[in-house]
Amino acid sequence: MPELPEVETVARDLRPRVVGSRIAGVRVTWPRSLRSADPEAFRGAVVGRTVVGTGRRAKLVVLELDGDRVITIHLKMTGQLFVVAASAPEDPYVRVAIGFEDGRELRFRDIRKFGRIGIAERDATGDLRGELGGAKGFRGFGPEPLDAAFTLTAFRALIRGRRGRLKPLIMDQAFLAGVGNIYADEALWATRLHPLRSAAGLRPADERRLHGALRRILSEAVARRGASIDDYTAPDGDGSMQEQLQVYGRTGEPCPRCGRPIRRFFLGGRGTHLCSWCQRLPAAERAAAVPLLRGLRPRPGAATDGGGGPEATRRAAATRRAAATRRAAARAVAGSH
Repeated sequence: MPELPEVETVARDLRPRVVGSRIAGVRVTWPRSLRSADPEAFRGAVVGRTVVGTGRRAKLVVLELDGDRVITIHLKMTGQLFVVAASAPEDPYVRVAIGFEDGRELRFRDIRKFGRIGIAERDATGDLRGELGGAKGFRGFGPEPLDAAFTLTAFRALIRGRRGRLKPLIMDQAFLAGVGNIYADEALWATRLHPLRSAAGLRPADERRLHGALRRILSEAVARRGASIDDYTAPDGDGSMQEQLQVYGRTGEPCPRCGRPIRRFFLGGRGTHLCSWCQRLPAAERAAAVPLLRGLRPRPGAATDGGGGPEATRRAAATRRAAATRRAAARAVAGSH
């Protein structure tokens, strides 16, 4: 799923394409792509309004309209946004198209149909209210990790007193906005912290390293236009952060730090990547983590166990090639380069 760097890239790419454009119509082929599942209500809320800005909050693309209206777009797993001529060939995976008076459309393409588009108004504080479909406003999100206000002092105030395991905690959007599976794995590897480490057991030096790693890695990912690993691509093309990832998606490959194989286990239904040598749990926390780490143990006859191996590496490479082919096909259909 696109995370902070990928969504930020999409919002930036859209800015010169849509700001100043007046909405003339909306075409919906999959009503459930709308939070309200009500195409007529959505049309009534946006037609005749002008896009005055684009931005991001957490993992949401935000289109600012005049009159304090806001369109929010959650790309989820396969959502993509392209601006094309309304006369461009129809793509069967386009779920919603927002037409502009100048003859162009903003098309929301979503193969798996998980993405959602909402409409709301800002209140006097800048938060959202009255959103069609009853989605929560921006107050439900934690701080933005790249904001200037997200200092080490602010991070310490946020994390101290928490008792959850580190990875689920930093992926919790109510705790910290925009961080997901990819960048959680990368930041924890960079700081030698195990994903199952208790937040309550962090030392001040651990807090400092984790805060710094999150900001550094996310900033680099924004500069590289995000990581095009699966279906993520932006209006101006793919990102390149996938070439810099140290552990995510590299099961079975050597750890860049110690040379031992990167391993993977499932945590909360998500594949979690780590170097079990560099990122060791404190002795006091190991017993409680054993049930969650069973996937790291080799299973007789298993070709793709958590320890990886040549077969896991080949399959990962094949998956990356297939995803690149899908992205190229999407851009070709949209006429985006």
